[in-house]
Amino acid sequence: MGARRWTSPLQSRVYSARSEIHGLGCFARVRFELGDFIGSYEGPEVREDGRYVLWVYDADADQVTARLGTNLLRWVNHSDQPNAEFDGFDLYAKVVIAAGDEITCDYGAAL
Repeated sequence: MGARRWTSPLQSRVYSARSEIHGLGCFARVRFELGDFIGSYEGPEVREDGRYVLWVYDADADQVTARLGTNLLRWVNHSDQPNAEFDGFDLYAKVVIAAGDEITCDYGAAL
């Protein structure tokens, strides 16, 4: 997955701001094309659920890994019509995302 992979820091591509969905959100600073890599959900591995914890199932290894988000992607809010999706801990654009648009994913599909 992913048409374009960025080499610039995540902060140059996204920012956090008030969200109409909930609290803070993660917003595009640049335009993302369909399939573009947005960034990786970074943070330490954890064993318990909590705020900003992303759980990922690896079918090849048949294991679940969780990370406590420490970068701007922790502000990605849920949407039933998301414009981005996770592949593991990497986030990709499902559609064209204009600069200034809030980046969303389907929390139920993140596993």
